[in-house]
This record gives sequence, structure tokens and C-alpha cells, in this order.
Amino acid sequence: MKMNGLLMAAIVLAALSGILYWSNHRKPTENAVKVTADTPQKILALTQADITKVDIKKKNGDEVVLAKDDAGKWQIVAAKPLRADQNEVSSMLSTLSSLSSERLIEEKAANLADYGLAQPAVELDVTEKGNKTQRVLMGDNTPAGNAVYVALAGDPRVFTLANYSKTSLDKGAKDLRDKRLLVFEQDKLSRVELTAKKVVIEFGRNKDQWQIVKPKPLRADDSKVEELIRKLGDAKMDLSATDEDQKKAAAAFGSGTALATAKLTHASGTEELQVRKNKEDYYAKSSAVEGIYKVGNDLGTALDKTVDDFRNKKLLDLGFADPEKIELHDGAKAYFLTKGGSDWFSADGKKVDAIGAEGFVEKVRDLSASGFLDSGFSTVTIDVMATSNAGKRVEKVSISRDGDHYVAKRDGEPALYQLDAAVVTGLEKAAEDLKPAVEPKPEAPKKK
Repeated sequence: MKMNGLLMAAIVLAALSGILYWSNHRKPTENAVKVTADTPQKILALTQADITKVDIKKKNGDEVVLAKDDAGKWQIVAAKPLRADQNEVSSMLSTLSSLSSERLIEEKAANLADYGLAQPAVELDVTEKGNKTQRVLMGDNTPAGNAVYVALAGDPRVFTLANYSKTSLDKGAKDLRDKRLLVFEQDKLSRVELTAKKVVIEFGRNKDQWQIVKPKPLRADDSKVEELIRKLGDAKMDLSATDEDQKKAAAAFGSGTALATAKLTHASGTEELQVRKNKEDYYAKSSAVEGIYKVGNDLGTALDKTVDDFRNKKLLDLGFADPEKIELHDGAKAYFLTKGGSDWFSADGKKVDAIGAEGFVEKVRDLSASGFLDSGFSTVTIDVMATSNAGKRVEKVSISRDGDHYVAKRDGEPALYQLDAAVVTGLEKAAEDLKPAVEPKPEAPKKK
């Protein structure tokens, strides 16, 4: 029993000592509010679009100044002019413009130094339209370490701010700068040139579709070209690299083997990215930013391509839309399908069984090459014609046999496509499975 009493007394003494330490350390005035009774309050309430400048000053001497340019884009203007990451800046401003406290500590703080706010660790000067500026001060961490003391210059109140909000605001140039090696906007590109394996592959944009222009005009697989562009757009510099790391990257690039060079043209000009391989690693040099950086292997893989990797293997440009008409001639056999509402009809106007019709349409839509050929097309054995896009697009594919595979050719194009035998067999079987729809049985007359 005596031991239990001593233990309880020790616990009470420790708690009282903690309270006494807190009281002496922070010295709250008679205007202090009970922490447990506080509710979150707004520190700032700004319109994000009205913010024109943010100056982030730190006690350690680092300073970053953000300002909007004439086009409304954010730029880092000091300490060194740099392009800003628009998403990072927007995320920071979202937190800043509606900054909310965790709780109110004092209504009228007598001594800001008690909270580390006389010489704040971080200060944010926020300028709005009309040059009105508000200053947010962030001081010491709270004893629990999960928040920081914060105040607004000219406002006697002291609040606590959650650490996650502090993290959103306590940014440096490395956090806020644009880390992309190329700064193009994907939808503004008009031309992409890739030099790989000593071959120049040029892509030109025709409205919303890409075409291969060099080494000769060919149909491009839009998804493959877009994937290449995405990989180039995702290439970023590693700002965590030390000066020594950057020297090693420059040396590795200098002694590496040239893998590929990409040039991207848009209204503002042309950007170029050179990528070299050294052993198992890849290094890049961009015309848009200074320095040489190690990049991911996925970028190297995306650039290490041949022209055939970007060619469209689909024989027909139907996409996901249903054609209005399909015609297939297989020797002496002929098959016709015409779309009418949600139904399919044969040449004689009779409705075709829906399951068989949809299966046939899918086989026609999925006609794809396994590769590309320079020769082998001879006597035509199968012709496929498809009408789509409200009758504006009519495509014809002719197929001939060459040994154990087939060779296909689109009407009006010189390119030859290799088709596996199973693809052609599947198409023929789907055509043979077309049959008239079963007529519904008439209802039996009702008995009187």
C-alpha cells in the first residue's frame, strides 16, 4: 500500500512540475484563453485570384519571392529567376488564402518572443491587388511538437497552426520551381522529332491526330505517340542531387553513348532533349534548363524505339464507334451488314441476329497486323469495306495469302500489313455465323 501511495505521489508531482514549467516558459498574460476551450479560427481569408505576390523569408536567410507575370503565370523572381511549378504554387496559395488556426492561444499577447514570433522562423508577406500586404509569422513549435505558433502582423492574437499547414507554406525555391526538363504544353505541340537508332522519325499533328511524316508518310498509332510525349513531359531534374552528384552526371553524360534526341516544336519555339546511356543508367541534357541530370530508365526505354513501334497496326480507323455499313467478299461468298437504329440488316433488308452481327462487327473492328512487310501481297482473296462517320469515311482493306500468313493492304496506301492466319480465320468464321434474327412468335388468341 505504501508503494502505491508513493507511486501516486510521484505521478502527481511530475504533472505539477510540467504545468509549472509550461507556465514559466510561456508566461501567458491574464488575457490568455483556455487551450481546451478554443475552437479553430480563420487567420487569413483572401481571394486566391487576387494574390499577386508572395515573399517567403526564413530565419536562416533563405528567401523566395513569387510573382505573377503578365500572362497570369507564377514565376520565382528572387533570389534567382526560375520558372515556378504552377501546381505547387497553387497548392500553397490554397492553404494560405484560407489559413485556419488549430486553436487560439492568446487574445492579446504581451510578448511575441515567448512564442518565437519576435524573430519568426518563417515569414510570408502576401500582396494582393492594390498592393495591400499582409504578413504571416510562424514561430516556435508547441511543446507537443505537432503544431507551430503563428500570428498575423498587427494582430495581437497568437494561434497554433497544425504542422501539415506549416509544411504547405514553409517552401523553398527547390520546392516551388518547375522541375521539368522540357516545359511544353502537350496540346500545343505541332511537331515531334525523334532521332533514335540513327533514324529520324518525325510526327506531325493533323487536327487531333498524329501522323508519321518521316522517314516516309505512314499511319501513326496515336496512343503510342502520346505516350512518348507524356514520358518526355514527365522527365524531371533531381533537385536533391548534390554538386558532386551533378559533376558525376555530367561526366557520365560526356562519356556515354548517344541513345536518342527529341525535338518538340510549338508556337513558342523548339525544345530539345538529348539522352545518353552510360552502363545501365541514363542521363539527359535539355535546351530548356541548365545542367545534366540522371533520368529514369523508363524514359530511356520510351526513346529507344524504331519507326515500326509507332505505326498503327489497326487496319480500319473505326475506333469505338459502330460503322454504318460493312461489306465482305471472300471468294464467291459475300456478306453485307447495314446499321438501322439499334439493329443490323442484311442486303435483302432482313434483320440479322444481334449476337452474330455484333461478333462480326468486332472482328472487323479488331483487324490488326502482327507486323509490317515490304512485299508478299499478291492475289486478293478477301475484301473488307467499312463505312463510318455518317458516311464521310469509307475504308477498304484487301487481303491476300502468302504462305502461313496473310498480307493486307489499305486502299490507296502502299504500306503492307502482316496478318496472322488465326485473325483471318476468325473473321471468316464470324461472317459465316451471320444468320437472320428469329421472328417473334405471334401471340395466341385469348380464349373467350
